[in-house]
Amino acid sequence: MHDLILIIDFAEQNNQAIARQIRNLNVFCQVVPSEKALAQIDSKNPKGLVLSLTQNLNESEQRILDAIVEKNLPTFEFSCIEDASKILQSPECEQTFSSFLFDTCQCSGDWKMQDFASDSIANLREKIGDKKVLCALSGGVDSSVCAVLLHKAIGKQLTCVFVDTGLMRLNERNEVEEAFGKQFDMNLICVDAEERFLSKLSGVSDPEAKRKIIGEEFIRVFEAEAKKIGAVDFLVQGTIYPDIIESGTKNSAVIKSHHNVGGLPSVVDFKEIIEPVRDLFKDEVRALGVALGIPEHLVNRQPFPGPGLGIRVIGEITKQRLDTLRLTDFIFRDEIAKAGLDKSIWQYFTVLTNLRSVGVSSDERTYSQAVALRAVHSVDAMTASWARIPYDVLDAVSRRIVTEVPNVNRIVYDVTSKPPSTIEWE
Repeated sequence: MHDLILIIDFAEQNNQAIARQIRNLNVFCQVVPSEKALAQIDSKNPKGLVLSLTQNLNESEQRILDAIVEKNLPTFEFSCIEDASKILQSPECEQTFSSFLFDTCQCSGDWKMQDFASDSIANLREKIGDKKVLCALSGGVDSSVCAVLLHKAIGKQLTCVFVDTGLMRLNERNEVEEAFGKQFDMNLICVDAEERFLSKLSGVSDPEAKRKIIGEEFIRVFEAEAKKIGAVDFLVQGTIYPDIIESGTKNSAVIKSHHNVGGLPSVVDFKEIIEPVRDLFKDEVRALGVALGIPEHLVNRQPFPGPGLGIRVIGEITKQRLDTLRLTDFIFRDEIAKAGLDKSIWQYFTVLTNLRSVGVSSDERTYSQAVALRAVHSVDAMTASWARIPYDVLDAVSRRIVTEVPNVNRIVYDVTSKPPSTIEWE
């Protein structure tokens, strides 16, 4: 339906940044592993190709590259070089891509969110027909946009389920009930599953094991709710394009196994899973939310991981540790908002580390918990730089946390970017 540019992934380091640059120019593109490139070129008929290259192609990759060249399509080569991400963000690079897309490939620039919204609503309405749909609503941006998109497509055929896992932020359930149950008048079911999740997570410290348990329980809760509702043919999930890319292209490890594409159990009791925004980057999901008329404060909520606070409590998860984390996280977010930084910092949260440290309180020695602050600037979570929060704001956050939260006596600030670290600690 749209002009298409294929980004052929040989190098892997830069393909997401290339994709964002192209989509910013209103041209749709997809990242394709090199070994699947020839088949994708034949089936999708792209207007042009971008080759994300490395200097050390093996023999098989060299053969694929030669075969691609023989297709005689407009081709732009981008080599893996140091500081490539900075080059990709420069005005000169944007102009180069613009010339390639519009002059060489004759693209029309027809990738617009308003069109995507109307097309998606029509396609979903046709696909679903009169069947029932269950939507996994977390309250985060991705699932919220999916829910509103489906609600506009099929109305009361959609039932949204919010699972209160006990791993949510402070007041999260109340906010979800207010926005979607009352404001949007959706069929909304809130499931109190805290005891179930915490029981399953008891004694578990390994991050990967925690993710898998949380993902498994999510699906089982949805299946149970679906049976109460009756015949449900479709399950909706808020998978987005970075989840697809990071969960395994050509050579990458499964970085985001807690996301939908990597965390699903092998047996799911639904006819089909619908992922309406799986082709979109995070900022595109927000733009879609605006096009759908979702209020700004919901559209601009910072990202929240699928496993929730389960991967922000390092080590074993208990209700007491979660309550401690919830309160520290609330204080951090509150002070960021008071300082007017809530719209300029992409994501910010606290982490309850698995460390205890010696301190002093009322002239007595303490041995309490250490909390880490994390704040980053990013566009789509593919890369991120740590936020330079003013010292006076950090000081206010630190003083409030150690004063208001029991058993916390040390605050540290994470000053690593992605890469080499991930945004989340687990």
